[in-house]
Amino acid sequence: MPRTNFQELLDAGVHFGHLARKWNPKMAPYIFDQKNGIHIIDLHKTIVKIDEAADAMKELARSGRKILFVATKKQAKEIVAEKATAVNMPSITERWAGGMLTNFPTIRKAVKKMNTIDKMKEDGTFEKLAKRERLQINRQREKLEKNLGSIRDMSRLPSALFVVDIQKEANAVKEANRLNIPVFAMVDTCCDPTPIDYVIPANDDATKSIELVMNILCQAIEEGLSERKLEKDKEAADETAEGEALANPTGKKLRARRGAKPVEVAEAAEAAEPVEAPASEEPKAE
Repeated sequence: MPRTNFQELLDAGVHFGHLARKWNPKMAPYIFDQKNGIHIIDLHKTIVKIDEAADAMKELARSGRKILFVATKKQAKEIVAEKATAVNMPSITERWAGGMLTNFPTIRKAVKKMNTIDKMKEDGTFEKLAKRERLQINRQREKLEKNLGSIRDMSRLPSALFVVDIQKEANAVKEANRLNIPVFAMVDTCCDPTPIDYVIPANDDATKSIELVMNILCQAIEEGLSERKLEKDKEAADETAEGEALANPTGKKLRARRGAKPVEVAEAAEAAEPVEAPASEEPKAE
């Protein structure tokens, strides 16, 4: 069953593409028609592609993997940051730093530096520094927080990327392709869909369009996370029951003994009773 319907996509303006003269011929399979010099995206194909992407993201979330959301354009950054945070996924919404994926160890060092500054503030070391040093460290901390704050808990490379506007985020897509990381993306009619693993043909400039697609995908991620939690709870319950059984191995024996047949119980009781010695006979008087 589709996760969304045709009318919702139509109302959000997902079907509006770019100017026909700026189109990319490789997007031809996803274009329905041309009107007033603007290409119209085939929303029936968009629905199919959104469902495919949502199912794939659900499985990733269910297996405990992370999806990195990338959107630095003005129309998308706030929406993407809010939705990604709601499902506990990392996001980049300010600037894509070169080597974010291909040079990930260096990025991790920058994140550790930010954590070190936070520890200095907590243990009082920061207050012992000169005023000028404190100002410099604060500026450095703000810059790191702005660019890397949302990925500070990402200890390893993400399992997938979601990108809004693959032309603007071309470096992110290239790095992901180089590392064989699957890429989900909203692809407009002016873009080349070849480097994208999960193409979602849609208007990537309208706020309503971006928000609708994000809602559908994040809902799928929430479903995956819920199923993962249920599986973990079930495993924990099974482990607890198994631990109790191992801790009390005599419980089964007692139950087996209680379930013995009445004849066996009677025989056991009879065997347990002490046997009295026969009294000696007194000689009769003559």
